[in-house]
Parts: sequence; structure tokens; C-alpha cells
Amino acid sequence: MDTTARWQWSLHGDGRTIRPGEIVLPEERLSWPRTIGIGAQHVVAMFGATFLVPLLTGFPPSTTLFFTAIGTLLFLLITKGMMPSYLGSSFGLLAPIGAVTGFAATSGERLDSQAMALAQGGIISVGVTLALVGIVVHFAGVRWIEVTMPPVVTGAIVALIGLNLAPAAWGWVQQAPLTAVITIAVIVVSSVLFKGMLGRLSILIGVLVGYGAALVQGEVNFSTVSSAAWIGLPTFHAPAFDLGYLGLFLPVVLVLVAENIGHVKSVAAMTGRDLDGLTGRALFADGLATTLAGAGGGSGTTTYAENIGVMAATKIYSTAAYFCAAIIALILSLLPKFGEIIATIPPGVLGGAATVLYGMIGLLGVRIWVENRVDFANPINLNTAAVSLIVAIANFTWTPAGLEFAGIALGTASAIVIYQLMTLIARWRGTAPVPAEAGAGAMADHSEPKSTQ
Repeated sequence: MDTTARWQWSLHGDGRTIRPGEIVLPEERLSWPRTIGIGAQHVVAMFGATFLVPLLTGFPPSTTLFFTAIGTLLFLLITKGMMPSYLGSSFGLLAPIGAVTGFAATSGERLDSQAMALAQGGIISVGVTLALVGIVVHFAGVRWIEVTMPPVVTGAIVALIGLNLAPAAWGWVQQAPLTAVITIAVIVVSSVLFKGMLGRLSILIGVLVGYGAALVQGEVNFSTVSSAAWIGLPTFHAPAFDLGYLGLFLPVVLVLVAENIGHVKSVAAMTGRDLDGLTGRALFADGLATTLAGAGGGSGTTTYAENIGVMAATKIYSTAAYFCAAIIALILSLLPKFGEIIATIPPGVLGGAATVLYGMIGLLGVRIWVENRVDFANPINLNTAAVSLIVAIANFTWTPAGLEFAGIALGTASAIVIYQLMTLIARWRGTAPVPAEAGAGAMADHSEPKSTQ
């Protein structure tokens, strides 16, 4: 396949209709009004999860949205306009950000500027590392990642991130239990009550209904909305760095690698193309976008499963639609009053949504195990998962020479080291079958729990 840059999208047919069985390829587009409409649909799909991350961490919502728009445009540019994707907020960074800030958003107050700056420094470290991995993958291929991160390791890392976050969800729920229960109930029910796109937006629906319940109970504070301007630039913050926090953030790189590789393979499967040559570019682009977000005060980014769902439903893979989505998101980020309204979502609603989302992160790790038929009768797989999960859930902490490595970092290291060490011994002694390494489908599912698909 020719992967030269294609920014002059050719018109698909007459630009108005798609015959049964036809797909709109990345280098094609429909008429501009229809393409803008598809782009708006992508914005709606990513909206709930992208805004939920800054709300859970205390980061400015408008700033986060601004950097997802810029990141998406960069992603399209770096991948030569051939890889359709929206780069939304990454849930993988919730735990390390919360560890640095003490989950300051739990109190409903704005983050302390120094805590936020240190969290931004951690996000930058993730972005730079991911970009470097992208460069290596571009020239060396992905085989070394598949050997290092087979399904049992990938699943364990994804699962332990979600389970490590459970105490934070409980902290929000305790502040407004009734609102939290209403939010959870609506998310759960709407995911099976509605069909198509509405079903995929169950989290957004739950947040809206929970917000209404909180409003009735007087739990919403609008004090910052009236003073916000209608139009203006988002608030930008300078980062700060502390090497002691690197151990909290760097394990997230492994999750982002798995997500990006999974995204490339998903798009390849849907379009019938071999897109492996763009994997390094995708990783580098996401790394660069995450670095920029950290530098300015936005959450880190990742490819989004919701938008994969939109493409699967519409059969429209046009990168022109994502270009339109990024422009729409950019415009919304320049409306400060809109951002302040989003920031009024109270702790009870956040706790309800977080309960579902954090659980989904954990179970998506299990899903990786199930879909790749990980055999837990094999002691290599069993011990890899067992030890790493307990280390993360109990939040084991190690502080050598002033550096801090907490649950997620130690759990991730445990998963990789235990698997590789036990595999080496098993091969030497012939005492246990060596598990299969990650194949093409091992990372095909995103670890972002942003929908109930």
C-alpha cells in the first residue's frame, strides 16, 4: 500500500451516498457538510470520556480539550493522513496523576498549582518515552514489544491500573452516596436500554442524569461560571519535574503502546490494509501529543475506542472526518464558560462514573486474557498475574534513594520481570510449557474503558 501523504481527499462516489457494502477509505471523503457531520459524531463519541479525565484529576477541562484537538491534528499529519484516529484523554494516567496530587479533585477544589505542575512533568516523561519508543518501532518493528508484553502481561498491566484506582472512586462516592448511586444506575441501565450510538454514550448519559440529580439536591456550585468569558484561550500551566515521580508515570507507557498498536491493527482489519508501517508513526505522534499536553496543562492522550466504534458502525474511515472533529473540538475549547460549566460536575457524579470506569479498566485487562485464551493452569501465567495484581491493589511502595515506586509501577515491573524470569527458567529446565507470545490479535483491543461495547 502506498503510504505517501494524502491531504487532497478524493470524493467518494457522488459524495452523498454510500452503497451497501461500500466503505469510505482514509484518503476519501463525502461532501463537506456530510464529512463535518461525521466529524461532529466523533466529537460526541469521545466527549464524555475526554472531559471525565480532567474532572477526575482536577485539570482544566478546556485546556485538556484544546490539547486533544491539537494532538489529533498532529497525529493526522505525522501518520500522513492515512490513520483515522481521535486522540482523547488517557485513563492510563489517572492513577499516577492522582498519586502526585493526592486526588485533589475529590474535594471539588481546584488543584494546587505546584501539584499540577509536578503531574504535568510526569505526563511529559510519558510522552517523551512513548515518542522514543515510536522511533525505535519505526526502524526496528514491533516484534520486540510482542515478546516483552505477551497477553498475560498486557492484561495484568491494564487490570492493575483500574484496580489500583478503586479507593479514589470510593472517596468521591462517600461525599454524595445518593447521587453516586443514581449515576451508576443510569450508566448500567442505559448501556443495555439504548441501541447504537446512544448505548455507546451510556457514561455521558449517566453523568448528565447524575448532574441533574445533584442539581436538585443543591450539590452544584456555579460560582465560577458567571465570571468566565464566553470566548478566550484555555488556561495554560507550566510544568515542574521531580525524578521521584518517574516510577509512577513510566509504566503507563506500556499501556499507551498497547493501545496504539491495537488501534493500528483494528483499523487495518476494518479497511483490509496492511498498516504496520504506520505503527511507529502512530506511537511517535501520540507521544508528541502527550508531551505537548503535559507542557501546557492538559491530560495525556491516547487513541479512542469510541471512535473505532463510530467507524465500525458507519464504515466511514475518512481522515477528513477526524480533521473536522479536531477543528470542532478546538472551537469548543475556546469557550471558557463552556469549560467552567463542565467543571461544576460534583463529586457524587464523579464517584459514580469512576466506579464504573475504574472497574471497566480492570475487566478490560481480564478481557485481554480471555480473548487471547491465556491459560492460568500454567504457573508462568498464574504467578505473573497473581503477584502483579496484589502489588498494585495493596499499593506496595518502594522508596530507594529518594525515588518512589508505588503500586502501579511495582505491579508493572512485577508482571514483566516474573514472566520473563519464569519463562527463562522453564525453557532451561523444561518444567512448564512456555506461553505463546503476543500475536496479531494480542493487543487488538484498547484498554481505555470509554464505552460499554
